[in-house]
Amino acid sequence: MIVVSLFLILLFSFLLVKATDILVIHLKRLADSTRLGEFAITSLILALATSLPELFVGISAAVEGSPTLSLGNVIGSNIANLSLVIGGAAIIGGTVFVEGAFLKKDIFYAFLAGAAPMILLIDRALSRIDGLILLVLYGFYSVSALSSRVKEVAEERGEEEVFLKKIIRRLSHGFSTKRLKDVAWIFLGAALLLFSSDMLVRTAISLAGSLKLPVLLIGLVLVSLGTSLPELVFEIKAIKEKKPKMAFGDLLGSIVANSTLVIGITSLIAPFRIRSFADYLLATIAYVSVFGLFYMFIRTKKKLERWEGAFLLGFYLAVVFFEFAHT
Repeated sequence: MIVVSLFLILLFSFLLVKATDILVIHLKRLADSTRLGEFAITSLILALATSLPELFVGISAAVEGSPTLSLGNVIGSNIANLSLVIGGAAIIGGTVFVEGAFLKKDIFYAFLAGAAPMILLIDRALSRIDGLILLVLYGFYSVSALSSRVKEVAEERGEEEVFLKKIIRRLSHGFSTKRLKDVAWIFLGAALLLFSSDMLVRTAISLAGSLKLPVLLIGLVLVSLGTSLPELVFEIKAIKEKKPKMAFGDLLGSIVANSTLVIGITSLIAPFRIRSFADYLLATIAYVSVFGLFYMFIRTKKKLERWEGAFLLGFYLAVVFFEFAHT
């Protein structure tokens, strides 16, 4: 049964990747028709698309009565994004250069968003009010990110607020003509996500029972690894195509969406308390540590080199080892 469960987790994780790939392709087509900038597309639209596996896993986990699986999945995904994903992308795609206002405020907002659930969990519980707070934070980040990008482009073009009106017109035009096929594919991808995430949750819970492991740990390692694959695939492509803004936009946007939107919706559906606090505490320390490492690497020379990516990847493997050793 354990072997079968592991195989099913791999299978449904593969389906998650394919479903996310469908969504990313067709959401990007819609975004391109509006002519939004690369960072705005990735940090808001594509990052949300690649975070849909975590979102659907969170919804399914809440409905199944195991919301802590979603918490483990989110923390694990954030750790994986900052180590396995960006580290692996740097190793395969090459050196990643930092551009724009990334180091000034974008990374700061992402860290605060990632730490928000941890702060709210000081009392070892997430209530529906906490969920609403997280959703408000996600809305604030989205509006702030979009408005700052619109302002930057408008200043460059000397159009100021007129540019925002143009974006709105392009959005309405993009959805009203020649995009029905993309919308249909998006619905198909979402349906596949719902199915595969629901089956992934059921299999993970079953595996946790067979191995007598905490559900939080299963979500932290196995499920988060599967749901982080879309980000890895996308960021490797972005780095190889010399588009670091898209890679970093997806990285930060995914962290924000995971920590606020996903956990917020999950706790709204099913408020929960943490039972295995030691596992959660170790995961929290790992997240803060890997974020510090990532920031230090890109801050010094404004780039992430291959050896630094390898170091981040090694950090992820160490976290996985200590989590299982601790259990």
